[in-house]
Amino acid sequence: MQDIVGAAGLTKGAMYHYFDSKDDLLYEIYARIIRQQRARLETIAGASDAPVGRVRTAAEDFVVTTVQNLDEVWVFLTAAHRLRSDQRRGVETERRRFHDTFTALIAEGQESGAFRDDIPADLVVHQFVGSVHHLGTWYDPTGPLPPPTLAAHYAELLVSGIEQRDI
Repeated sequence: MQDIVGAAGLTKGAMYHYFDSKDDLLYEIYARIIRQQRARLETIAGASDAPVGRVRTAAEDFVVTTVQNLDEVWVFLTAAHRLRSDQRRGVETERRRFHDTFTALIAEGQESGAFRDDIPADLVVHQFVGSVHHLGTWYDPTGPLPPPTLAAHYAELLVSGIEQRDI
């Protein structure tokens, strides 16, 4: 907590004025990120573009916003088990909304014939989100692969893996 309050330019007393515990701070950090990502995804999903373009945009946005908050996401993913049950349920609800929106977008592409339908849409989303959450184990935003390029690669891997292929 001392590192956190030092970086924020606050005292521990001031921090505890806003958050009752470290777990409350942890919850709010991740809840803010997932709410932001879900809202952005809903905007992208609601656009009138073709499903392939919306999935590509959604994938790139998810990667970029995760990288922009990489430390916070990684801390949350490694410490989420410490949250109170009500906080875990709140996070799970937000994650489920994100997952359901992304799954519906993939399913729309499957129904239109743009995407293969031999892989369940929710499995596609689980695999993609899991791979993005794994970035915290290896990715360095200051390294040779800038976030927009990383995002474009991840989006290409996703889309090329599910696009309908002419045989």
